[in-house]
Amino acid sequence: MKISVDSIDQNRLGVLYGTASYVLWGLLPLYWKLVETVPHIQVLGHRIFWSFVFMVIIVVITGGWKTIVAIAANRRKLLLMFLCGIIISLNWYVYIYAINTDQVIEASMGYFINPLVVVLLGVLVFKEKLSKWQITALVLAAAGVLLVALQYARFPWIALALAGTFATYGLIKKIIMVHPITGLTLETLIVSPIALFYLLSLEVAGTGAMGSSGWGLVLLLAGTGAVTSTPLLLYAKGIENTTFSMMGFLQYIAPSINLFLGVVVFREYFSLYHFLSFCLIWAGLAIFTLSNLGILRETAIGSPDLHNEEI
Repeated sequence: MKISVDSIDQNRLGVLYGTASYVLWGLLPLYWKLVETVPHIQVLGHRIFWSFVFMVIIVVITGGWKTIVAIAANRRKLLLMFLCGIIISLNWYVYIYAINTDQVIEASMGYFINPLVVVLLGVLVFKEKLSKWQITALVLAAAGVLLVALQYARFPWIALALAGTFATYGLIKKIIMVHPITGLTLETLIVSPIALFYLLSLEVAGTGAMGSSGWGLVLLLAGTGAVTSTPLLLYAKGIENTTFSMMGFLQYIAPSINLFLGVVVFREYFSLYHFLSFCLIWAGLAIFTLSNLGILRETAIGSPDLHNEEI
């Protein structure tokens, strides 16, 4: 089979876009550290509102209003978009909270285990079948999370909340099949009035960051919209030009950068138990990826004829 030069160049372009999106997501903790003097919930309000403003500009440029109006006219899809807005807002808040309370390592763990949580939801919601290798991957990841929980004698809620909310968010997006640009615009449109009301009430009370801070911090808060939306736009271009399996490989760039920042830049505590926990999770991810690629082949549990099924 002959592969055209154009298709190779398109794939390379997709990899470039995908890599750029995940690198930017990985570097986000550096940005949130710049606004750590602002209360977490207030940063979230700015992130939601300014993301909406940024996405409106993008929609105006690309002329995507018709798609947005069509989805808004569908009650079921609009309700699901509202749910997406709430879930992604929770995800954003937990992430901001984790970064600005020096828990970047646990946040990175959340995004390492996210693909495996997606698989688990696929089994529970779509009744998808798992091979023995994929079950092994889930067990290893669960053991890694349990090891951290036993060390700290507390529930690693940040990691699991990030993985759970982002996986659920992706699950709903899979059901409604909305383009990322359209989706984020609608999600932020639905929740931005709440964010704007909250921010304005703070400014009126004299406790808002915009009215009591220098121009540097004001610009950083306004920039939260661009730093939130730009990686998503790059991700959308990556998906258009390369394969899902390639994007699956690239997705580990972001939590890897997060982990590096947590250990090396922010000097967070990283014990032997942390290392062993991440080793278990990485082993699970390796088995999961090799299984998805068909390198580790085995009959799916409960489905003897699905030798080639990919989750």
